Amino acid sequence: MDYNSGAASALTMKIKDSTTARILVADDQQDVREALRLLLKGEGFAIDAAASPGAVLEAAKTQEYDALLIDLNYSRDTTSGREGLDLLARLLALDSTLPVIVMTAWGSVDVAVEAMRRGARDFVQKPWDNPRLVAILRTQVELGRALRRGQRLEAENLVLRGEGGPRLIAESAAMRPVLELIQRVGPSDANVLITGENGSGKGVTAQALHAVSRRSTSPLVTVNAGGFSEGVFESELFGHVKGAFTDARADRVGRFELADGGTLLLDEIANLPPGLQGKLLRVLETGEFERVGSSRTRKVDVRVVSATNADIAAEVAAGRFRQDLLFRLNTIEIHLPPLRDRREDIPVLARHFLTQHAARYRKTLDGFDDPAMRALLEHRWPGNVRELDHAVERSVLMGSGPLVSTSDLSLRVAADGHPSLEEMSLEEVESFLIRKTLARHNGNVSQAAEALGLSRSALYRRLQRYRL
Repeated sequence: MDYNSGAASALTMKIKDSTTARILVADDQQDVREALRLLLKGEGFAIDAAASPGAVLEAAKTQEYDALLIDLNYSRDTTSGREGLDLLARLLALDSTLPVIVMTAWGSVDVAVEAMRRGARDFVQKPWDNPRLVAILRTQVELGRALRRGQRLEAENLVLRGEGGPRLIAESAAMRPVLELIQRVGPSDANVLITGENGSGKGVTAQALHAVSRRSTSPLVTVNAGGFSEGVFESELFGHVKGAFTDARADRVGRFELADGGTLLLDEIANLPPGLQGKLLRVLETGEFERVGSSRTRKVDVRVVSATNADIAAEVAAGRFRQDLLFRLNTIEIHLPPLRDRREDIPVLARHFLTQHAARYRKTLDGFDDPAMRALLEHRWPGNVRELDHAVERSVLMGSGPLVSTSDLSLRVAADGHPSLEEMSLEEVESFLIRKTLARHNGNVSQAAEALGLSRSALYRRLQRYRL
């Protein structure tokens, strides 16, 4: 039996990932486990060993492996391979992407075919050939890692690369502190909290932070923390295993795993359900979590950037947001000024959006006429940069001449100086209606809540959200 540790000199392929591949070796014979440990350690693998199916399952639940090399026969009998086949099925139920290679001294073609049919990636027969065994393991580690990478990228529109994304355009004095912070903090792994009104550019700022970081070649994954119910959101963040709940028909990778090695943007972080705040805190502190329905602990390396338009300090004071979580999220806080406080940026932003949308709609436009530019500079922009973008897009669609005119922009303003409802975002309309209703009821919150069809607590939450 060839148990000697040998260097497979003809084999030059290396594991491409920077981390050492970890292999679990399972066999009921001590001398076999030791021989495999010496062989594979010499080939650059990290090795764990197990002597029974129960020990294999326990290890697989608590540790993430790049591949498993398991014997098919243990104590129940010596030739049928039934114990190994049962173990294989249970392992793949834990993780369907896990590369499992089976081995047996009493193997037959029928047993090997059955193991492959049930999901084994390959098989070896004792006594093994060192170079072939090492080649199989390296190949399966590569394939397993590629499969996991593919699984992480399967959800469209989750992964954003630094190239080709929106540019952070800022030339005003009000934006200089923001640019300086991005340059200082971006290259670090410090968690960043970005605050500012809706449409002020929080998402673009997060992309700028990611682009100047050492993680720029890895994914930037974004998720709206207020966009899901608590149960669904836990699955979105951490993933789930097949059968964890009624609609869990297959394993699913969560956003933290998608962002492993990169950056996770938690947008609208102040709306994070209270029941998830402790679980998020644990991931920030340890990098560890479990998929919904699984007891297996996974570990990730993720930088977290958060964003909110709410007064998060007020949310902490009201007991709706954990203070210790806020401390973890805002190692550095970047506050974005509203567009009305950085009017020097309006012309350059408008020209940028004009070029972008003219190319998209295949129209030739040379710029804005003087009255149109004055209208852009004088408008209040309650929707900030996002509203400016939409206004310019509308002007490109409506314009017929070489220059955008005031009528093309259609910046309608109400008689009281406020923008018309057509120009407002959903949040701005809600804030406007709440202010009007409170004024109509002389500031009586109970009466205003009843008129709006809200509970007092729901109205108070909106008053704090909109800083009214």
